[in-house]
Amino acid sequence: MAKFQYTAMDGNGKEKKGVIEAENEQEASAQLKQQGLFPTSLTSSKAASKGKGGAAKGGGGFGMGMPKVPRKDLTTTTRQLATLLQAGLPLVRAIRTLERQAKGQKPQLHKVLGNLADQVEGGATFSEALASHPKSFNKLYVSMVRAGEASGAMEIVLVRLSEFMEKAARIAGKVKSAMMYPLSVLCIAGSITAGLMIFIVPKFAKMFDEMLPGEPLPTITLVVVNASNMMANHALVVAAGLAVFVVIFKMLLKTKPGAYAFDWVALKCPPFSALVVRSVSARFCRTLGTLMASGVAVLQALQIVKDTAGNELVSRAIQDVHDAVKEGEGMTKPLEKSKVFPLMLCSMVEVGEETGALPDMLNRVAGVYEEEVDRAVEGLTSMIEPLMIVFLAVVVGGIVIALFAPMIKMIDKLGG
Repeated sequence: MAKFQYTAMDGNGKEKKGVIEAENEQEASAQLKQQGLFPTSLTSSKAASKGKGGAAKGGGGFGMGMPKVPRKDLTTTTRQLATLLQAGLPLVRAIRTLERQAKGQKPQLHKVLGNLADQVEGGATFSEALASHPKSFNKLYVSMVRAGEASGAMEIVLVRLSEFMEKAARIAGKVKSAMMYPLSVLCIAGSITAGLMIFIVPKFAKMFDEMLPGEPLPTITLVVVNASNMMANHALVVAAGLAVFVVIFKMLLKTKPGAYAFDWVALKCPPFSALVVRSVSARFCRTLGTLMASGVAVLQALQIVKDTAGNELVSRAIQDVHDAVKEGEGMTKPLEKSKVFPLMLCSMVEVGEETGALPDMLNRVAGVYEEEVDRAVEGLTSMIEPLMIVFLAVVVGGIVIALFAPMIKMIDKLGG
């Protein structure tokens, strides 16, 4: 008989923790339900002892010092592992097959897979082995695999997991591409402007001093020349100032208030707000729907969604939903109250709760928002492109006008 540490709720909504003996996780869950408790998490005591520093059987059962597997490699490997298990291969043999495949080509993946196989051969469950590699396998991944072990449908869960990772990567790529385009154009514009101000403008300023001594220059020319002098004479100070600003900005983003402020701006301020709202809505629905469809308890699923949201504003909203569900309420009211998620999402969640088909409904809504993300990216790109062209034209054109305006006086002077 194995021992399981559990966290559960009683009929009054109070949280209880303890240890229960059972043959497996499924039986432990059934025993708790017979006692009138609703389990929110179940962890093997063997896994807990390993997490506290105990050695796993089979040696090398630690994720300590193990490399991080690239996200793309992890997605592909998850899909391949599901295929091998569906073909009837035992788990350890499937992992060893993928380990041999990665040898010499993907060293990080090869090392991690070898360690996973060693741990499983030593008696650990697959989810326990995965949990010892937090850099590569997050809580969502481990929880879904644990649910697959309990239900006996590991290959189905892995297929769902690989599909989730593929869709999440596609959405993230779309959002990043939409964000990177204006940043790239701004960097190019900044480089061109800096080159003109540091190398070209000083030569024109010298020519103006020689050809138009004592004569007043146009206001726009004076502004450009003074800015050029500041950049040329204090280039290191300007560069250091920019570097300090970037460092401080990154440090602020690592704090909760700073992350909250940045995420609030991203969610509420156009032109990116529509894209970000659709993106976080798709991520919320897809993650929660996939977890619940795989058999993860709703409170545990909400906690995982909160931890992997990647947005402080969304995390706080999900925490409110978690607390409401813990008190025996539905998800709809706290979702609406947060004013983070669209009303359509809230309405569909309400329908899903009423019909008892919430996981399926969440996945359907996720598909809708993923399509909307595609359209939002296309619309944003088509809007930003002409704006960036106009911005470049104004900046470069303004410098050119500032340099050529005094030349009219020079031509008149030479002609006279």
